[in-house]
Amino acid sequence: MMLSVFGFLTLAFLLCVSIPSATSDSASNNFLKCFQSKTNLSVSNSSSNVIFTTTTSSYTSILQSSAQNLRFVTKSTPKPQLIIRPLDKSHIQAAVTCSEENNINIRIRSGGHDYEGLSYVSHIPFIIVDLSNLQSIKIDIENQIAWVDSGATLGELYHAIAEKSEIYGFPAGTCPTVGVGGHLSGGGMGTMCRKYGLAADNVIDARIVDANGRVLNRKSMGEDLFWAIRGGGGASFGIIFSWKIKLVPVPSTVTVFLIQKSLEQGATKLVQKWQLVANKLSQDLFIRVIIGAADSASGNSNKTIVVTFAAVFLGRREQLLTMMENSFHELGVEQKDCIEMSWIQSVLYVAGFSTEGSYDVLLNRTNTNKSYFKAKSDYVKEPISEKGLEGLWKILLEEESGYMIWTPYGGRMGEISEFQIPFPHRSGNLYEIQYVVTWEAKKETVEHVNWIRRLYGYMTPFVSKNPRSAYLNYRDLDLGINRNENESYGQASVWGLKYFNSNFKRLAQVKTQVDPSNFFWFEQSIPLFLS
Repeated sequence: MMLSVFGFLTLAFLLCVSIPSATSDSASNNFLKCFQSKTNLSVSNSSSNVIFTTTTSSYTSILQSSAQNLRFVTKSTPKPQLIIRPLDKSHIQAAVTCSEENNINIRIRSGGHDYEGLSYVSHIPFIIVDLSNLQSIKIDIENQIAWVDSGATLGELYHAIAEKSEIYGFPAGTCPTVGVGGHLSGGGMGTMCRKYGLAADNVIDARIVDANGRVLNRKSMGEDLFWAIRGGGGASFGIIFSWKIKLVPVPSTVTVFLIQKSLEQGATKLVQKWQLVANKLSQDLFIRVIIGAADSASGNSNKTIVVTFAAVFLGRREQLLTMMENSFHELGVEQKDCIEMSWIQSVLYVAGFSTEGSYDVLLNRTNTNKSYFKAKSDYVKEPISEKGLEGLWKILLEEESGYMIWTPYGGRMGEISEFQIPFPHRSGNLYEIQYVVTWEAKKETVEHVNWIRRLYGYMTPFVSKNPRSAYLNYRDLDLGINRNENESYGQASVWGLKYFNSNFKRLAQVKTQVDPSNFFWFEQSIPLFLS
């Protein structure tokens, strides 16, 4: 009855809406002429590896290379007129300038893990600026900083750090194939968030091409824009191509455990206790909960709920055992459950890789967990009652491929001000919920999407209210969309307040200052704030 837990943790989620694609050959041709004149690159120059049209032999493979949801690897999915894969900032500048001149929408893709596919699908004529060629990572251990390009993956970043040091890391996500650009600009939660906050909390500079084609850093962009791109979604404001991050110290030995309990083994009581203690434990201890249906251990055809308690502790086994005995002895963690390893091995462990082999596996940019899926998110401020949990189990038992991931807050997450960066979900939140459902065939889409929406509806009384909050990096178009470039701030607040609470207004004000023509528009881009 074991669940493939860390397979769950490494799923890269991506969802978007299939909508008719408009075409404009003249705009596309004019863009090409403009781009070629500014860069001296041409489609015929295959060695450039920069410009790809719909007739380029590698167009489809490049388009699909980081399309993480099978729902959108279809003939009916709107396709870009061109794909630009910049080799340097001048190519990004040319793409922005030429797109604006020809009224072509830009979609910006680093790793392609946007849950709603907004990084590579649009219902109006568009191009993709795919940053995957920009992979430079420069580690400076002496000063505990790094410059990392947006097209690098989290796995590549972790690998580069480990090559330089065994006692430094970076507090970002668990899926190695996620692109740095989208992850940092949307927040970035990982197993060290209770110790060091989000990935975005540890960004200290960035380089961006704005709507005017200018290259700006923190000093030249100003503190308002620098505030906005760390958790507010960078694609609303420009194309961020490089980030300066602060490395964080990690112990030479960390400890992990993975314990699964079924309903018959008292899982409900354990989940109740987890809700009371997980956010209050030492900030060195992160215990995530994964909940889903599985076969019963009895061997019959019955299903049960299995709850997995997955922990990463920044310290040794003995310390962890003492901590668990004092605060959560009901879970019954024993010495045999706890595995000591290096920090980079814990990255491999959480990502579902063997800790015995080389960590070079983190350099693999291909996500092997592609499927059809839908995901949603919530925040919980008060423990869910036993009755509430029992009702939740009933719905989860209806769907074999649906599950929930509960991420504990507290620690550093509760100390940082909700206004420090646009990400507002700090003090007062016990944990964050991610809902996921996957399926194998396109024809099953309606059934599974309806199920996850019903699950989300059931959870309404138990989660945050006014607004019912959500996490930007788990983007969800069910919350609302911008139907066109003229969507008002008031209309966009339907979804914007859920992601950003009161920070949404400041984001819109920054947007108005730096992109008054709303060039960087998409279905959930920050709107203009017009009085």
